[in-house]
Amino acid sequence: MVFRDDALTGKAILVTGGGGGLGREIAQALSALGAQVYICGRRQALLTEAAEAISAQTGGRVVPHACDIRDADAVDVMIAEIWRDTPLTGLVNNAAANFISPTKDLSARGFRAITSTVMDGSFHATLSCGKRWINQGIKGSVVSNLVTWVWTGSAFVVPSAMAKSALHAMTMSLAAEWGPYGIRLNATAPGPFPTPEAWEKLNPLPDTKSSATSCDTIPMRRFGEIPELTNLVAFLLSDACAFLTGQTIAIDGGQHLAAPSTFADLTILTDDQWRAAREAIEASTSRSKAAQNGDNPA
Repeated sequence: MVFRDDALTGKAILVTGGGGGLGREIAQALSALGAQVYICGRRQALLTEAAEAISAQTGGRVVPHACDIRDADAVDVMIAEIWRDTPLTGLVNNAAANFISPTKDLSARGFRAITSTVMDGSFHATLSCGKRWINQGIKGSVVSNLVTWVWTGSAFVVPSAMAKSALHAMTMSLAAEWGPYGIRLNATAPGPFPTPEAWEKLNPLPDTKSSATSCDTIPMRRFGEIPELTNLVAFLLSDACAFLTGQTIAIDGGQHLAAPSTFADLTILTDDQWRAAREAIEASTSRSKAAQNGDNPA
């Protein structure tokens, strides 16, 4: 650890998608540094388990809220409830959805499943917090988890690349618009940081290996380690960088500078391989839902 244990004491921070994956890791890291943490997602049982586990680990207060961030009204109700407890000082836009697919095979529903969570949901949460910060004269900080595709684009994940690019634009735009109120907006652009569920959906075929899940194209020749990302998020939410705003910071070992566009190497896959990939993704999703519901995934 590079921070004092009380580096975020006095902060109250909401992490969207905080029940699992990177969101849970971020929530735990922020709690360990003294922040009061709120986590949200769609599954109450998953959130409750995560909150209890993080609190047991850090000794901090972690409050779960079930909320579908695609619903602007539901987000505002949740934020209002949190505000009655204590005003937030920070927001981490982490909730996301993604899967690989040839764009020609995408349905409108599939497109919206990704963009409504990544783009719409993050904007709903940012606006709901921002209005309150401005009205109450509170200095707030927003950190959004993006990807290096905001600079390079990426084949086979076009909805995600589009939605994340929109948040990149939001980060720069609101940094200028809300700067006079003392509100900062920054973003991270992580490279490969292995988490089981996301890894399976982005590399579903055992006989193929995309650049997104390979360290061969990373100049540092390794994957990222979770504390390296959580340290960056904590720094951006802290008072140690109060003059830093409007920036998207890549943390990918230099991959986007040296490698071809992420997933570009999958253009060689056949239609049969893509069908197998879809089936593997669907099976992975079913296993994940069954495990979260306490069912036997077999």
